Amino acid sequence: MIPNDPASIHHLAKRSRQELCFLGREYLLIGHLQDRVGLPMATKLVGEAAQVQLSIDEWMGASPVYTPRMQKALGFSGNDVGTTFKNLQLEIGSPPQFMDFQFRLDRPDYGEFWLPHCGALLDVEPFGAKRVKTMCWDIEDPTFDATAAATHPRMKMRPIHRPPREPATRYPHCRWKVYIDGEAKPYEQHPNLPIMQETLIAKIPIVVPDAEREPGGMRHYDGDFDPSFQLEDLSHSALLAVCQEAAVQAHLLARSFLLNIDQRHGPDDARAIGRAQWIGTAAIGAYRLKRALALGDGIEDVVEIFRIHPHFLPRTYVHLDAEVTGKRTARVAIGDCPALEEADTHSWFGGLTDDEVHPAIEAIATRVNPRARVSVAKPEGARFAWDVVIDPTAEPRDEPDEMKIGRISRGVDFELMQRKPLRV
Repeated sequence: MIPNDPASIHHLAKRSRQELCFLGREYLLIGHLQDRVGLPMATKLVGEAAQVQLSIDEWMGASPVYTPRMQKALGFSGNDVGTTFKNLQLEIGSPPQFMDFQFRLDRPDYGEFWLPHCGALLDVEPFGAKRVKTMCWDIEDPTFDATAAATHPRMKMRPIHRPPREPATRYPHCRWKVYIDGEAKPYEQHPNLPIMQETLIAKIPIVVPDAEREPGGMRHYDGDFDPSFQLEDLSHSALLAVCQEAAVQAHLLARSFLLNIDQRHGPDDARAIGRAQWIGTAAIGAYRLKRALALGDGIEDVVEIFRIHPHFLPRTYVHLDAEVTGKRTARVAIGDCPALEEADTHSWFGGLTDDEVHPAIEAIATRVNPRARVSVAKPEGARFAWDVVIDPTAEPRDEPDEMKIGRISRGVDFELMQRKPLRV
């Protein structure tokens, strides 16, 4: 494992507060889009009916693990509705703006949220009311309660209204009440939760420097719930924590997804679907990050995308090194680290071998420059290493088919924005 010190997140920490706000939103949205790649692949295997239960089991196995992690990272806790609302503001299942959650907290045991814009709804509406009801009823009912129960075992989320929209222009898209029901039975968590809690990623620490790189913002979100909260309200170190925890959320969600496939169909299918999911999501992440940071297509830009790509965060979990080695060449390597020690088929990194270039690695490079080519390199102290070369004479590579599957969601091209100034 790499040293647990601030140097391990140097390339993330050098980004400004402004840039980290954009990266935090990007990381949450990129992680949210994992299902737009993985679930269509899984549907071919398990069928459409079983895919619904797979979606439920996936979120129920991950959300109760990462929810307390984010609370710890930002120094807040509690068992009231306001705490749950804070969680939703920092949740991979409700990435800001794409899933535009708005809140009203009436009292500690009751509040409401609504979505003026629900990107997930807009993704499924073209497929008809049945698909909408599957998502907004069959999947959301159990997963929303699992999210609430991570804060209080008797907290419930119930719709005031929800899609299918009648009329078609109904606004907001949905509205829910969240309350503590003192008469309800305590929520029973998913049986996979103890398995998930024992994974290395569930327990991995994150690194946050003691000193702030620049002034302004809150180090902790330990005050009252703020319905207008945005990442711009946080300090530089708090944003570093959010970015790393967003990456942890994505890893946990992928692990829960692949665990369920393994339990249903065995390790070979879990490995194959995990490979496809990583390729598509890795490419989407590189594409979005390049655009968000207005990077070019030089070898320095390729290296920078590897350094800040959420799939290689936190560095305490993935020991990635990426360095420019020449005018058009670079070396990317992964050293011994917990990500390579999970010892099962429920991890993207379990598919790495030393005799091939994993297509996810190539997908990242070619989404920065379509003429990038990747080859296996001698590890020289690392577990895996690859050389990246930008060849001006090479035929440009198209985006991988797995990324094209992800384009079922308009989230791939969704434009995130800054809605408020940085807090001083």
